Order: sequence, then structure tokens, then C-alpha cells
Amino acid sequence: MKSKIKNIITWAITVLIIVVSLWFAIKNINYSNLYSILLSADYKWVLFSIPIILFSHFIRAFRWKTIVKPFLPDANLLNLFSSVMVGYFFNSLFPRLGELVRPYVFAQREKTSVSSVFATIVFERVLDVITLGFLFAIAFFVARDKVITMLPGIDTNKIIGFSALVMAVIILSFYPPFVYTTLKYTIKPISEKLYHRLIDIYKKFLQGFAILKSPSLYFRLITESLLIWFLYSLPLYLMFFCFDFSNTIHVSLGDALFLLIVSGIGVTIAPTPSGIGVMHTLLTYAMIGLYGIDKETALAYATINHATTLFVQLFFGGIFTLREKVNKLPGKDFFIGKLENQSNS
Repeated sequence: MKSKIKNIITWAITVLIIVVSLWFAIKNINYSNLYSILLSADYKWVLFSIPIILFSHFIRAFRWKTIVKPFLPDANLLNLFSSVMVGYFFNSLFPRLGELVRPYVFAQREKTSVSSVFATIVFERVLDVITLGFLFAIAFFVARDKVITMLPGIDTNKIIGFSALVMAVIILSFYPPFVYTTLKYTIKPISEKLYHRLIDIYKKFLQGFAILKSPSLYFRLITESLLIWFLYSLPLYLMFFCFDFSNTIHVSLGDALFLLIVSGIGVTIAPTPSGIGVMHTLLTYAMIGLYGIDKETALAYATINHATTLFVQLFFGGIFTLREKVNKLPGKDFFIGKLENQSNS
């Protein structure tokens, strides 16, 4: 019953975020003008972008192979890529569900520990947040005025300070002495049994972070991470050329990277299925701030970008979902059970 109520609340919040963000995106929009802009867009750039988006997902799978290498040196790349695409498919339908389905699918294929694979997903997300924060910091110091223009009314210094605090907390959360000490003084006085169970689970969980003990893989991991974000920004750049403003306004790959950073931060903070609503609003207002173009053109750009990404995730993700024969979705209780069973083994 409690789980059902929690799910209802979660969905209510998600729907509220979508409705509010979409309202901001379409507020004061001239729909006739928006329709004309969408109709006249040069969609060949969308076709050029689709294989790049798909390749970026393949590189994510390739980086995942690097992450699991210390404890799964012979991990099958096709299985990794298939699991990534299945994860994107479910993320497009339900916020964050793909983060649970992906390790489950891969662990089933490779017949390995679900908790260890799940830990690699957590590590991957931590790495993405750190990379995103690093790119934002570089963008801020290199082009401070442009960032402020794209984010009107927002104190960027506070964003950097908050991001640094979040990254520090995340890093400390996976520093064993810190976790052990925290559990010792918060959980142990309440329940000795729960304390030892959490310690056992945490030790199993750390297997997914085994790459931290492999410095020889650090350079490869950094290179692959930067390549992923470069490939993410490239379609945003190509789709500038869908619209007439690209003929009169200088557009650059750096601008696309700025847009990626802005949308990435927003989707991370307020996750919705495939970033719907949040991505539309952030890209629209960032485009207006960046180029001073009309809102209809900015929203058309955001809509085409989002629709293209969604198509790749649903179409190709759907194909791999059929490959994996995913007919029973794992939930939170499934993972808790798996973790507890392994901690008792």
C-alpha cells in the first residue's frame, strides 16, 4: 500500500514538472508561426544526426565495458550496447526506470552479480555528473558573459558552488572509511543487525567501483567520457542548420555544447520521461538568450532535437528490447532482495 502511494506521488510530481515546464515553453507562442517554421525546416540534418546519436550510445556501451573490465574482463560489447539501448527505451517511457532495467538485462546475459552491475550504473552517473560539472566550469570561465546571457536571472556562481558541493558529497559517499564511519554512528546504535547487513551490501556494491583500483584505465575512461559528450553536442550543432537563422547568425560547436550543458543540468535535476518538457523549456530559453531569435524558432529547434532523440531511443531501443525479451520489469523490491540475498551468501 505504501509503495502504491509512493508511486502515485512520484508520478504526480513528474506530471506536474512536465505540465509546468511545457507551459513555460509554449507561453505566448504563435502556433501558426511555429507550425510554419516546423514545416519549412530542412530535415536532412535530422537524418545526418540520427546515426551520430546512435553512435554516441554505442560509445557509452564501450565506456561501460571499460568500467566493468576489472571484474568482467570478457564482457560482450553487443550485450552491453543492447542493455544500454533497452535502458534508454524504458527511460523514454518512465523516468529513471531504465537505470534499473539496464543492469538487470546485462546481468542476466552475462550471468553475473546484479548488485555489482547496478553499482557500475551508479558510478557511470557519478562520472557523468562530474564531467558535466567540469564542462560547465570550463564554459563559465572561458565564456562567462555568454553563459550568463543564456541563463538570465540565475546566479551562476551559486550554481558552481552547489555543483561542487554535490560532487563532494557524491565522492565522499563512495569513500569506504566515510561510509563505514557514518553507518557506525547513525545505524549501529539503532540496529546492530541492520548495520552489518548494510556493511555487507556496501562491500558487494563496491565491486562495481573496482575500476577505481585500476589507474591504467583512467585515461581511457576520461577520453571515452569526453567523446560521449562531444557526440551528444554534435547533433545539436547540426540541427542549427535546419533553420534559416543559421544563414545570418554565426553558430558554433561551442554553442551546441553550451545548450547540451544547460539541458543536461536541467534533466539531471528534474528528470522526466526522455526529458520531455524540461528539455523543451531550457533549450527554448537558452536559444533566445544565445541568439535573440523569436520564441517560435527556438521552440521548433528544441522540439526537433527532442523528437529526434526520442525516435532513436524508442525505435532502436525497442528493437533491442525485443532482442532481450524483457517481459517482466525489475523494480526497487527486486534489487533490494538481490542485494540482501548476496549479502547473506
